[in-house]
Amino acid sequence: MQEENLKKRQFLSAQVDLSKFNRSHFEAATEDEKRQQDVMGESTTFLKDGMRRLRKNPLAMASIIVLLLIVLTIIVAPSFVPYSYSEIISVNGKRDKSAANLGPFEYSKAEQRYMKSTGEKLFPHILGTDSLSRDYFIRVIYGTRVSLSVGVVAAIMVLIIGLVYGSVAGYFGGRVDLIMMRIVDIIYSLPDMLIIILLSVVFNERLKPLIDKTILRVLGTNMISMFLVFGLLYWVSMARLIRGQILSIKNNEYVLAAKCIGTKNGRILRRHILPNCLSVIIITTALQVPSAIFTESYLSFLGLGVSAPLTSLGSLANDARAGMQSYPLRLVVPAVIICLIVLALNLLGDGLRDAFDSKLN
Repeated sequence: MQEENLKKRQFLSAQVDLSKFNRSHFEAATEDEKRQQDVMGESTTFLKDGMRRLRKNPLAMASIIVLLLIVLTIIVAPSFVPYSYSEIISVNGKRDKSAANLGPFEYSKAEQRYMKSTGEKLFPHILGTDSLSRDYFIRVIYGTRVSLSVGVVAAIMVLIIGLVYGSVAGYFGGRVDLIMMRIVDIIYSLPDMLIIILLSVVFNERLKPLIDKTILRVLGTNMISMFLVFGLLYWVSMARLIRGQILSIKNNEYVLAAKCIGTKNGRILRRHILPNCLSVIIITTALQVPSAIFTESYLSFLGLGVSAPLTSLGSLANDARAGMQSYPLRLVVPAVIICLIVLALNLLGDGLRDAFDSKLN
């Protein structure tokens, strides 16, 4: 009886009178409609949505695979290659002068005699040796390590300094923003190459005696001056981008509501503003890595990079200039790796921009 009352449409009611319908009036949903309903009802986040779009980009995924292979190689290779980046090839404890400038998978005369007399198989020189009888493959591995490490460390430095500086300038605005942006304009006008050269000269005289007995001696004064320049100059682009994003976000209703209930400025920046700048932060940081690698490479190529015997891809290319016609492989290998890393990181940065920039979707 109660079910019959529910079926009857009440007067002036928007209730559907089910007594006038039967099962033949309704059609089952198609498979496409069901899938559309699942997509519409799917719970997602900004990162999940961005990663889903990134996985659909073949160039970005290929770049990730290439970078993973390079990182895996530079981590695993030193564990099975018995040579060091600074080790000069020796046989029976004596320096092997005939091991200089060997080709790929070649052995020196002394090594051949040693293997013939003992029957022991020596590990091959995969890319040959350099002019000082050092295994070139392991030097390329360590050079790639240094170049990638410089790029990642520089990107982190730029991210931290630019994020803090741009957030403060954009959020507080007014006179604070005016003064801070004029400082940025002054920094933009400074020539980074000249500052690196000046710092290298000054540190070579003043700082070198102080770091000779510390772990920093491995980096050398040139690398320290390079990192200082990254920290002093290269964050300004990040700061400007973050400032522009915050200026467009800070007057939104949810930010004003947070201010009205007495939320502290630091919490508003962390919880309400910076998460909405995440796309710009991810994209700019990803593109900063290849820029720093390229900067380190050409500075090392000019002799302003890492100190011997430690090496980087740029210093390897610089060392190979003298024998470019006789031993072109020693120049081609680091140049190709630099191009491969920079190209992969740039393509990945473009893919991240397409995936996480809401204005492009």
